[in-house]
Amino acid sequence: MVEFKLPAWYTTPMAQVILVGITCFATVGMFSAVSNLGAGGLSDIVLSDTSNGVLYGCFAITGLVSGGICNLLGPRLTLFIGTLGYALYVGSLWCYQTQGTGWFVIFAGAILGISAALLWSAQGAIMMSYPLEKDKGKAFAIFWAIFQFGSFIGSIIALAINIREGGLSAVSTSTYIAFLIIIFIGVASSFLVLPPNRVIRSDGTIVKLEAVSKPHEEVVGMIRLLKDWRMLALVPMFFASNYFYAYQGAVNAKRFDGPTRALNATLEGAGAIVGALMIGYFVLDIKFLHRRARGYLGLATVVILVVIVWSVGLSWQVTFTRADATEANFINYHDSDYKGKGALYFFYYFSDACYQALAYWIMSAMTNDPFTLARYAGLYKALQSAGSAGSFGMDAVSTPFLNEHLASWILMLASFPLAYLVLRTVKETNYEDERVVYVDDVHRAHAEEGHHVEKTDSIEKGSVSEIPAPPLTANA
Repeated sequence: MVEFKLPAWYTTPMAQVILVGITCFATVGMFSAVSNLGAGGLSDIVLSDTSNGVLYGCFAITGLVSGGICNLLGPRLTLFIGTLGYALYVGSLWCYQTQGTGWFVIFAGAILGISAALLWSAQGAIMMSYPLEKDKGKAFAIFWAIFQFGSFIGSIIALAINIREGGLSAVSTSTYIAFLIIIFIGVASSFLVLPPNRVIRSDGTIVKLEAVSKPHEEVVGMIRLLKDWRMLALVPMFFASNYFYAYQGAVNAKRFDGPTRALNATLEGAGAIVGALMIGYFVLDIKFLHRRARGYLGLATVVILVVIVWSVGLSWQVTFTRADATEANFINYHDSDYKGKGALYFFYYFSDACYQALAYWIMSAMTNDPFTLARYAGLYKALQSAGSAGSFGMDAVSTPFLNEHLASWILMLASFPLAYLVLRTVKETNYEDERVVYVDDVHRAHAEEGHHVEKTDSIEKGSVSEIPAPPLTANA
């Protein structure tokens, strides 16, 4: 069967990573922009903490099976379903702002938790499995920069609106309208993503001959995943990777006025973009080091950043408590007291991007199989969300800021020795251990069966028989 001929550039891994980045730019990025305004843009911080706790609780539960669901449905449909929850959630915030419907915010948070798990499993599988091994750091950098650019642009929109309308304790209605328009563009963009059997790497290999897996394969795959000591060793890293968002968001909401919260969110987006590009291009994919050495360098970079940035944050945190965080004491970006605070929020997210990059890079160094990596991504987001649920619950009961700071920091520090043990097992390449299929072999198989297939035509699932992996070439 011959399908519509796709442009060669469109079937490349990086084109697909960029497309997923655009989808997340317009959906998750807008959600992040609202969340980073402090208390999710809400005037009711307890409601924000409750909805976020429900969101991440549902996210954690769904994440355990979202990788398998992605493998059964395929990345395109999984991404589409995943984007819908973001539109509903931002719409619920707008509804609360105008109608006071708090229950709707909590309900939308639960739905978003389910859909977000699906979106991030598909995203993780594409970003980690589609590129060549030598490009996986750059793939993260490109995706994360595009995705965080959504948060950056969204925050600029909010900053412009809030500054024009004066200091606000909550986000304005027009801000929500702007976010929703962009989110619906992201929903539509999810249909542009290709399945792994239609993506061809620069060395001529197909990411995966099959487009989707089978239910029994997913059950076996999950059992193997939970028995892998390396994944168990990464549990603390996964759990800690979003734990600090509740603390940073609460401090942003309690210590700064509306326009300054928007400014901090803009600086956070900029820090995440710069951090991702720096570690992706200049550390994790640096050319003259072996792959394991690149992993060690990445770990050392993240350790140094986390120690320095969170030490600076601690030096500020010890100067105030929750009792001091009142509206009368709000900090404005014009105030002398704001000096250095914006830089701290920039580097909070600079170091966050590096931490996330390292976690994704370690997983992608363990295998190249998209189905396995979808399961990895699902477990990663499940544990990450469990940590987020716990941290938002911790903040909802008014835990002292200092305790939240120390909990977030200690969790990250504790994850590093175990991450080092996993990095010690990283091989120079996984191509020698995994089945590799070249597009030329698929064409040859078609020709032997009496079919004529153009090189740019898509490879249909089940259209060829199982092909043994050919010898690796030098650039494989």
